[in-house]
Amino acid sequence: MATTLRRRNKQPEDSHPDPKPDEDDDDIKDSKPIKKSGKNNKIKNYSCLDNCCWFVGCVCSVWWLLLFLYNAMPASFPQFVTEAISGPFPDPPGVKCVKEGLKAKHPVVFVPGIVTGGLELWEGHQCMDGLFRKRLWGGTFGEVYKRPSCWVQHMSLDNKTGMDPPGIRVRPVNGLVAADYFAPGYFVWAVLIANLARVGYEEKNMYMAAYDWRLSFQNTEVRDQTLSQIKSNIELMVATNGGRKAVIIPHSMGVIYFLHFMKWVEAPAPTGGGGGPDWCAKHIKAVMNIGGPFLGVPKAVAGLFSAEAKDIASVRALAPGVLDSDLFQIQTLQHVMRMSRTWDSTMSMIPKGGDAIWGGLDWSPEDGYSPSKRKHAKNDTESSTQSESEIEATHANYGRIISFGRDAAEAPSSEIERIEFRGAVKGNNVANNTCRDVWTEYHDMGFGGIKAVAEYKVYTASDIVDLLEFVAPKMMERGSAHFSYGIADNLDDPKYKHYKYWSNPLETKLPNAPDMEIYSMYGVGIPTERGYVYKLTTAAECYIPFQIDTSAKDKNEDGCLKDGVYTVDGDETVPALSAGYMCAKGWRGKTRFNPSGIKTYVREYDHNPPANILEGRGTQSGAHVDIMGNFQLIEDVIRVAAGATGEELGGDQVYTDIFEWSEKVNLKL
Repeated sequence: MATTLRRRNKQPEDSHPDPKPDEDDDDIKDSKPIKKSGKNNKIKNYSCLDNCCWFVGCVCSVWWLLLFLYNAMPASFPQFVTEAISGPFPDPPGVKCVKEGLKAKHPVVFVPGIVTGGLELWEGHQCMDGLFRKRLWGGTFGEVYKRPSCWVQHMSLDNKTGMDPPGIRVRPVNGLVAADYFAPGYFVWAVLIANLARVGYEEKNMYMAAYDWRLSFQNTEVRDQTLSQIKSNIELMVATNGGRKAVIIPHSMGVIYFLHFMKWVEAPAPTGGGGGPDWCAKHIKAVMNIGGPFLGVPKAVAGLFSAEAKDIASVRALAPGVLDSDLFQIQTLQHVMRMSRTWDSTMSMIPKGGDAIWGGLDWSPEDGYSPSKRKHAKNDTESSTQSESEIEATHANYGRIISFGRDAAEAPSSEIERIEFRGAVKGNNVANNTCRDVWTEYHDMGFGGIKAVAEYKVYTASDIVDLLEFVAPKMMERGSAHFSYGIADNLDDPKYKHYKYWSNPLETKLPNAPDMEIYSMYGVGIPTERGYVYKLTTAAECYIPFQIDTSAKDKNEDGCLKDGVYTVDGDETVPALSAGYMCAKGWRGKTRFNPSGIKTYVREYDHNPPANILEGRGTQSGAHVDIMGNFQLIEDVIRVAAGATGEELGGDQVYTDIFEWSEKVNLKL
């Protein structure tokens, strides 16, 4: 031991000699070692920050190495490996159609949905210096990590006007690049564009109708004249393509945005485009709606109510408290809520039609749906029945979009004691001044208001608008000026000429265009959010008082309740009922919503996930965004663009009970 100590504590010649082996341990502790240059004697204590930096560095190094190897290998290698495992790839739809002699005929217009279109900076505050015309949304999202608070500030709209905040201008990216890829390697429209190019399409007969998806639909015209640009571009493309009418291909929220456009373009100026009552008949061959939330989505309710959805709730269950923590120096979910509640477009997807469409406390159109018993390859509209035992085992009260507690979600309505929340006293303010920017509008609610919301127990579609007006009155005041969620009694009433009704198919008429076709094309076979079990959260500073209860799960593994979310058939975002009802019944034949009898078709695409990782997101996916790479859907689009009709495609293609569900909706047509 003495020898070891002498080596470590070697001192200069004029210092005292080293302590002897028999000296006290205290003397040994008091001796101060002199740092030696030898590398064997250099001791380094790594902090937690050092370890984190090493870990991040290793991950990045491995990632760049894999990326280098991926780009270095032959382009055909992934296909070669995949074909060796699962057999040869089918021809892409564009190649298949070229072999059949199909060529570009009708000009096509793409209308992207919410969040998939790029947004770039045109004017900003000092924290965004050097980012002029750089993407803030889409691309790499690098600014989210570099300057999160500044990014949230610039992506938010004014909470009073729903327009640009002072000193900030964020505008949509133009051209096909606006929404071909959402992020590097994550396609949206790119696969469809590439296949259309195979049959002869290019930018002269393809147009991306990009718009600022954060704004209310009418405000895209007020601020950017986007609706006027779409009108002019369609007219130009029709004129320069021999008078051939355009095929419009909207996706997701773009479906109801274009529904708004069709009313705007024929309405007189200055509110409308002044195109006259026959504009659509002259310029549009077909509208091929992909994943359209015609009647809204319950997912929008969860997002506006608690900044959640199924995936976020699952993350919360795996890592409690992380999403509510002060991550990147911002309260993550709270700032997401503050930002998204300024986007008026999100309110366009609140469920429409009330209980008549979505069901009440004790019924819904999808009653009896069972995930494990869903039919496949059903191409007719004849109903089939399940046994009573199957229906009982998988019964869910889908009409209850929000329930506080599983007991309230499952109990008969006669046993639920509900205390009216409308008009309840919200109580004293429960947030301090530091929370006001984070909470948006929850800082105006006291414990009394929070308690009143929970004590109502169950909310159906008819209650949802009142609920959101109670918890977020400023947001809904803006929203009610631009959107409506009811069912028209008399469509000839002059009030329905107002633009707030134009995106609701239950409060507006289709154009007088009997030769036009409308398709509803959407994926099925994926559990899709339909209702939620909520709970109150423990009071904390700057907290969101309501949260999906992820402990609520169905005992039956084939049940519809998992992690506090009731699911039904759909494309993971839009339930089949919302995507398919209008073309299955509401617009089928001549109805008061379709007075000219425009032909409608329901085209469902059964979800078939990729067989292995080398197939990427697959070619038979029915997921809400991945369906844009579905070969069968792309082939249908190409054929219609090349001149085919819905009958030539084969008419309806149905895998769900959409026709049976539609018949259960008691709506005057």
